[in-house]
Amino acid sequence: MQMNSTARKPLRARIREDIARNRDRIKKLGPGLITGGAGDDPAGIVTYTVVGASTGYSQLWLLLLSTPMMIAIQNMAARIAMVTGKSLPEITTAFYSKRLTILMVSILAMANILTIGADLNAIATILHITTSYKTPNLLILVTGLITWLIVFGKYRTIKRVLIGLTAILGVYILSAVLARPPLLLVIKNTFIPQLPADTAWIIAALGMLGTTISPYLMFWLASEEKEEKKSIVQAGEVGFDTVTGMIWSNLLAYAMIITGAAVLYGASHDLQDVNALANTLRPVAGQYAFSLFALGIVVSGLLAAPVLAGSTAYAVADTFGWREGMDNKISDAKGFYIVFVGAMLVGAAIDMSPRISVVDALYYSQVLDGMLIPVLIDIMLILSNNRAAMGEFTASRFENIFSSFALFVTLGLTGVMLFKWLI
Repeated sequence: MQMNSTARKPLRARIREDIARNRDRIKKLGPGLITGGAGDDPAGIVTYTVVGASTGYSQLWLLLLSTPMMIAIQNMAARIAMVTGKSLPEITTAFYSKRLTILMVSILAMANILTIGADLNAIATILHITTSYKTPNLLILVTGLITWLIVFGKYRTIKRVLIGLTAILGVYILSAVLARPPLLLVIKNTFIPQLPADTAWIIAALGMLGTTISPYLMFWLASEEKEEKKSIVQAGEVGFDTVTGMIWSNLLAYAMIITGAAVLYGASHDLQDVNALANTLRPVAGQYAFSLFALGIVVSGLLAAPVLAGSTAYAVADTFGWREGMDNKISDAKGFYIVFVGAMLVGAAIDMSPRISVVDALYYSQVLDGMLIPVLIDIMLILSNNRAAMGEFTASRFENIFSSFALFVTLGLTGVMLFKWLI
């Protein structure tokens, strides 16, 4: 009996150590998880739902392909920031030129502001449909709420709020379950690639993959890892947070596609924005499913808007050497907060302008993002493999393979976007 008890002790000790280690990992979740949740903004929700409505379950397998691509890219962005102690604009200026940095940040800012406008519109539209209050008033209220949180909240408080919003997005998984999709068909299309010889299917696939890889997420994650003030020895630990965030992001996207396919596939719908999608879903999805969809849109917008404005503020501040960070007081980081508030206000103004439609705002933001993504991936691939800059933390084979594949895919997306733009 004594021997058995002694033999069990090391195993129990190891189990306790594993539990303690995993608890510490969960406590450290932050930038990667928030980045993953912010990737599923209202514009992304529309894209994923429309993919399901137009192509059924046939593109589910692409999310298995895009997950390692996202993990590789975001992991490189986070590790570069931790090892060098610099954000992406600072790195580009140091290793290339300030002109390139200014060009990149200008494209990022324009795309982000257009997307902010579309996301704020989505929140206001859903609130208007569910409460009947006027959209402009709701738009002002939402813009003010987000701005107040960032300007007057402390970094740790903001982080907790954003993580909480990220967790609430799990309603989309529940929504997919309530849609009662054919399980065997879902499993088949998840693990067996479908490649229809259809131009519309290919364009939808490129659009869906492009939605999962957004430039502002790379800027945000790198800046947040820098804000977390992690030491270089923690660079090897960055993967858990990033992997968790990217898997969560694509799991939500997976659920959205399933819901769109289960509820809307096979019917003819013009689903270009949240308003059209909501009015189409409401009569066919059922009250519970529509309520979950509406909650998800509002929460995703509240999560994505500060990330979009924040990534713009970080990028501009780092380009011009201003003090930045949400832990700083307004008086200590005036430029950073001016850009943040300005991005929110201009986004709201664009949304309220009768000359610019939400569909146009999303389209041109995608064109701008499509021009920027391949450049960013190329820069990160080069820097991640630069031993002089990264030391022992150079990119792994996994990161090189899937980042290179992402570069190929995003170049294809850019080509399609520019072709559609020119014609």
